[in-house]
Amino acid sequence: MEQLNNITNTLALTMGAAWASGINLYAAILTLGLMGATGNITLPPGLEILSDPMVLMAAGLMYFVEFFADKIPGVDTAWDGLHTFIRIPAGAMLAAGAVGDLNPVIELSAALMGGGLAASTHATKAGTRALINTSPEPFSNWTASVSEDIAVIVGLWTALNHPVLYLVLLGLFILMMIWLMPRLWRGIKLVWGKVRGVLAGGTSSLPQAEAQPAQTAGEVEEKPLK
Repeated sequence: MEQLNNITNTLALTMGAAWASGINLYAAILTLGLMGATGNITLPPGLEILSDPMVLMAAGLMYFVEFFADKIPGVDTAWDGLHTFIRIPAGAMLAAGAVGDLNPVIELSAALMGGGLAASTHATKAGTRALINTSPEPFSNWTASVSEDIAVIVGLWTALNHPVLYLVLLGLFILMMIWLMPRLWRGIKLVWGKVRGVLAGGTSSLPQAEAQPAQTAGEVEEKPLK
């Protein structure tokens, strides 16, 4: 029974770290690092570095920058695009670190699963925010950003304190992502098509000469005889 609990706790921490990384990497590192530094949780050896003051300072600084960048329409989409190359590998690394030094095979499997989950949550977030940015008012953008930050903190707390509940909720979240992704993709293609139409309509073109009617053989102009 104890071994089953250990497996459940490790799996919840592994998937929780990867899931949170895809949404807000810096909030995830801060949450795990602060909980480890204050003694609320015992981080596995592969994640103990998150409690280092230098790591916490760096994560706090980047979270401060992201807190504001993530709430500016248009800037948040560019920020998400840049972090495609950061959140996904970081999610894989955190997932691998969460399993500790159990076995290289288990560590690699955790990295693959963590990277895939981080990529999925990142794509869902980025796609949703791109569609939200089509709204002219900024309040929906701010609400989405704050909700994401809260979800990361609450999700990681649940993964650490109620691992079974978290795994059930994660399964429901994955099903929701599977249902949502095709609709997000269609919405993004529609928005991109409209943007391309606006850009194409705004381009200037050279004036075309009006076509002159051709003269037929029976319409040859007769010149007066001198």
